[in-house]
Amino acid sequence: MTLTKSLAATGLSCFCAILSYGAALAQQQEFPARLAGHAVLPAGTFMDAPVDAPADLRLSGKFTTGIRVEAPETVEGFSNGRPTGLKLPFKGQPIQGHSGIKRMADGTFWAISDNGFGSKANSPDAMLFLRNIRIDWDKGGIETLKTVFLHDPDKKVPFRIVHEGTDKRYLTGADFDPEGFQIVGNKIWIGEEFGPYLIRTDMNGKVEAVFETMADGKPVMSPDHFRVVSPNPGATLPMVNLGRSRGYEGFAASADGKFLYGLLEGSLWDAAAKDWEKLDGKTVLRILEFSVAEEKWTGRHWKFPLEAGATAIGDFNMIDATTGLIIERDNGEGTPDRACPEGKRAPDCFHDLAKFKRIVKIEMNDGNAGGAVRKIGFIDLMKIQDPRKIARKPLNGGVLTFPFFTIENVDIVDGRHIIVGNDNNLPFSSSRDPNKADDNEFVLLEVEALLGAK
Repeated sequence: MTLTKSLAATGLSCFCAILSYGAALAQQQEFPARLAGHAVLPAGTFMDAPVDAPADLRLSGKFTTGIRVEAPETVEGFSNGRPTGLKLPFKGQPIQGHSGIKRMADGTFWAISDNGFGSKANSPDAMLFLRNIRIDWDKGGIETLKTVFLHDPDKKVPFRIVHEGTDKRYLTGADFDPEGFQIVGNKIWIGEEFGPYLIRTDMNGKVEAVFETMADGKPVMSPDHFRVVSPNPGATLPMVNLGRSRGYEGFAASADGKFLYGLLEGSLWDAAAKDWEKLDGKTVLRILEFSVAEEKWTGRHWKFPLEAGATAIGDFNMIDATTGLIIERDNGEGTPDRACPEGKRAPDCFHDLAKFKRIVKIEMNDGNAGGAVRKIGFIDLMKIQDPRKIARKPLNGGVLTFPFFTIENVDIVDGRHIIVGNDNNLPFSSSRDPNKADDNEFVLLEVEALLGAK
């Protein structure tokens, strides 16, 4: 090749790269978000276990230290070394840890709890449940209309559960970690993180089936999958291809209810590359498709690339047949006004601030199946406009921030609005005040431009 042709080819290559980069920037266009409503459920909100539940479930959080603690409210909750002001164990079950939300046709919402206190080991006395709630945006209140506790009286769960020998067999956070759900017809489908598994229940929370996950024709197993046995010293776990607690975090359904889309929080292990799955150097998370009618994985998938600065996703719901909303976030929490001095860490300030908290609109269709979703645009949850001054928390620099470590609820409300909510990890997150356990918050956001973006 001559020098002239080489330079021409290099110039064309650079030009194409610039076009490609410009297209990527266009896909990542930022849109405004305006606050249209704000509701708060106080952190210290509890409910009694059902009357037919084992006595063990009347006091929750007894195992968060690694050993049993029976004395109520004697163990301080900490968030990154900061005391949060709430102490375990709790009398009753905490209403916290919202990990997925769905708007109903009547204007109410269903929300699901997560596993309880963060791991299989520390949550055997945390009940698993969904709540049907009504949100009063004018008054900022949240009313519970119905609570549905997950239970397995017909022994459909393929492994031993905590309350194996009881009649109702209530499920706990040592059994499953529910992170997302969909209501299709008269069934509740739940995306679970530990296995990861797909769980089907009736509308009263009774388990009807548990499905293991498949990807690329192989089972997907984390170290907490029931088929995984602890190895001898020095041995490996060749069947494990997903990190612990990296199962389903987002869980969507097609507009017609024919398919479910489970979005993993972690990458699959690429045995050939001996690395976690990547695409163009970016960490990618799989969206796996499940046929409701056939009750099996279709084999189709999409890839969600994490942007620089992001470490995880939080929730996933579809807008229409081909577009959806995904929460993409970092692990930071807190705002600059309460930050620790540079390079310092203390129990009364934030040392790792929230920076990357987004709702991303994506497109997934037949054309990009097997490849990456198209990211159309996003809103920044760290700068929610509040021109009507309706926020129920203090503003930062004239905007409402949503600086939570885990933001795990998003759904479309109508053609102009979406709902977003946090998982407050009670009592282990303090993202607004360094020393105060986070409340459960929901915000109604006007994002017409994002929803209309192509």
